[in-house]
Amino acid sequence: MPASRLTSALLSCALLFGVLANAGEISASVAVDTPLANVTAGVNATVSSSGAEVDISANIEIDSHNVKPKACHAPLPAKGTAAPSDPFWLEVIKHQGSSPHNPDPANYQVFRNVKDFGAVGDGVHDDAAAINAAIQAGNRCGGGSCPSSTITPAIVYFPKGTYLVSTSIIPYYYTQLIGDAKNPPTILAAETFSDLAVIDANPYIPNGGGAQYWINQNNFFRSIRNFVIDVRRVPADKASGTGIHWQVSQSTSLMNIVVHMSEDENTAHQGIWMENGSGGFMGDLVFNGGKYGIWGGNQQFTVRNLTINNAKTGIFSVWNWGWTYQGINLNNCQIGFDLQTPITAAQAIIDAVVTNTPIFIQTSTASNGTLAAAGSLVLNNAKLNNVGAAVAVADGTVVLAGGTKTIASWGQGNVYKGSNSQGTFQQGNLANPSKASSLLDGSGKIVGRTHPQYENYKASDFVSVKDLGAKGDGVTDDTKILNEILRKYAGCKIIFFDAGHYIVTDTVYIPPNTRMVGEAWTVLAGKGPKFSDQKHPKVVFQVGKACETGIVEITDIIFSTVGPNVAGAIIVEWNIHEPESVKAGAGMWDSHIRTGGVAGTNLENANCPRDGSAGFENCYAGFLSLHITEKASAYLEGTWVWLADHDLDGDGNSQISVYSGRGILSESQGPVWLIGTGSEHHAVYQYRLVNAANHYMGLIQTESPYYQPTPAAPTPFAYNPKYDPKPYKDDAPSAWGLSVERSRGIFIFGAGLYSFFKSYSQDCINDRKCQAQIANIDTASSVNIFSLATVAAGKQISVNSVGIIDQSANVNGFVSTVTSWSSR
Repeated sequence: MPASRLTSALLSCALLFGVLANAGEISASVAVDTPLANVTAGVNATVSSSGAEVDISANIEIDSHNVKPKACHAPLPAKGTAAPSDPFWLEVIKHQGSSPHNPDPANYQVFRNVKDFGAVGDGVHDDAAAINAAIQAGNRCGGGSCPSSTITPAIVYFPKGTYLVSTSIIPYYYTQLIGDAKNPPTILAAETFSDLAVIDANPYIPNGGGAQYWINQNNFFRSIRNFVIDVRRVPADKASGTGIHWQVSQSTSLMNIVVHMSEDENTAHQGIWMENGSGGFMGDLVFNGGKYGIWGGNQQFTVRNLTINNAKTGIFSVWNWGWTYQGINLNNCQIGFDLQTPITAAQAIIDAVVTNTPIFIQTSTASNGTLAAAGSLVLNNAKLNNVGAAVAVADGTVVLAGGTKTIASWGQGNVYKGSNSQGTFQQGNLANPSKASSLLDGSGKIVGRTHPQYENYKASDFVSVKDLGAKGDGVTDDTKILNEILRKYAGCKIIFFDAGHYIVTDTVYIPPNTRMVGEAWTVLAGKGPKFSDQKHPKVVFQVGKACETGIVEITDIIFSTVGPNVAGAIIVEWNIHEPESVKAGAGMWDSHIRTGGVAGTNLENANCPRDGSAGFENCYAGFLSLHITEKASAYLEGTWVWLADHDLDGDGNSQISVYSGRGILSESQGPVWLIGTGSEHHAVYQYRLVNAANHYMGLIQTESPYYQPTPAAPTPFAYNPKYDPKPYKDDAPSAWGLSVERSRGIFIFGAGLYSFFKSYSQDCINDRKCQAQIANIDTASSVNIFSLATVAAGKQISVNSVGIIDQSANVNGFVSTVTSWSSR
């Protein structure tokens, strides 16, 4: 960094803290960042003025070969330490994770290797029974008799090899199926395979009249990663040649998966079959051949980095409320997207490359000049190479010509601008706002970054928090030891949080250059009186301090709280900013903020029943779930910020009344990427941007609290001008799904903002008005929203808290959709 910028940064941070000129001690720490030769280190200064000590930090560039990190013996090598012959670290690291709320925690096994259960992996022996035995061991939640459970988490690990299966692999509730990331294993369907899919995430119960193992909208917490699935031995005309049946909901992911299917003319093979649910994120997928890459029907989903080669149809969309596809490559398909309209309500596609494909997008019905006839469609930065028709109707009508060209921004549907309540139906070019360069990669696409898995590192590059003294037993206060571990090993080790439930009673600081990895969604939870005062909220997990820069990678972690009263808990405060040369260098993947509704929270049906009889004091779950501060950057992928509306443990169904104040607040100047995120049931708002800049958000998904407006927002929280927008003007306001104030460069590409209840009644669905307003943007902001779907909100968009767009003008099946709205 030039000296002038360094001075400016120091002054900026000093002013931020109101620091005077007396300097105290300065200590430096540095860590090697994976793609860098030079790394950014935090400089921590304790500055004393009139006896007060204030912690500040600033960014400097330091040659990693000359400076060693504080408290580290050596920095983590930039390109890893594993030799090609070394096993994947997850296979050989000590596994001592536990589930403290399991009925038999001492004997319950979280990590299981399929070979320990008899799988051979030689491509000859039938391994299906052994794999399912590994999944089912420990009286886990499956078989159709268990609606949900968080107390039987499992990683089911597949070493490299080829696993022949004659029947479906069925991942039970709260399961991560993980293959060797260095040498992804192949799951090979036998020629006689006749089940629904090779991996079936929600089986139909035989003779069950259509009943399944789990309710599709509540099929949470599952991940499948690092596999090759090969169905080419299954006869080409058999739909049983399906890779994954993925009928799932939030907090789910597919990543780093290749599916090989038949390329015969009569192929019936499918990569993914998904007929229902409420998702979800998937990314880094390749489908070769098949009738369909994805056969998809789900309320909403985000798909990033998808490649489909030589399929008859790349994506067959049977229905949705809204999907966002980011970074799509279609090669030599007959049809790229086949949209069954109008029940495919909204499709948004950004950064697509389509090559040698006669039809990029086909709708089954013509628009006839109305949204309701053919749904909403948005294309942004779609590059076509030898494409016959960009958009066509099944009857052969060409709506948008193909060729070899780039479609900058095009849409079909109702378009609005500013405070004008009158929209127009358009089938043509849309506004194409410039995106901040900080949000884009070198090719001009929105940045996407794969979930880090550290396949180039050895097990010796990791440290276990349990080995270092943390208990994770759901009882012991682990605050001190976790702070010590993070301080000591940030930058020189990858910190492995063995499965467990780690209780903290004061702020835990996550320093720059921390890489922390959970095991089957390790839980870190704040508890106790320091987090009880909503008038003086306190941070539970602090990711960096203001002005600190460095790599932070958080994977497979759940941040939470333990009741009865944590009304002052700011669960995660995100201050860290990525190094300038590492886009998406500070982020979370497959990590969630979850409050209430599960064992160990003390905020379940027994404590906080739906009728509210327990009172507010006993059922506060948090003040604010995630605060991205002014000088931070953040890349969040597949993050669900959920206040539980029902029990996941216990009977798995009972609705509960617990109270979280706020979902996601961002004041960041960017870059911020929110990819496949959701925020639900918080009292004041789900997403709020204030004085923010340079955000990409796609797809965001919200639900308002079921109890509202009894009491109305912000009750039971007091209005706080530092954290809250003003409630909208209504006699009984509900939470904002989205509030944007004094912000610029906000690019929202896909949003599903839903309100399903009014005082726990769904009668309001009939007249589509469970709440009056749901999204507010003030006139001081620069915002573009594409592909907005709302449920039962009278006004879809408000300006300065005055409802502008009436949902009745945009009815599109169960939802109402706006194809494009721009603030200016």
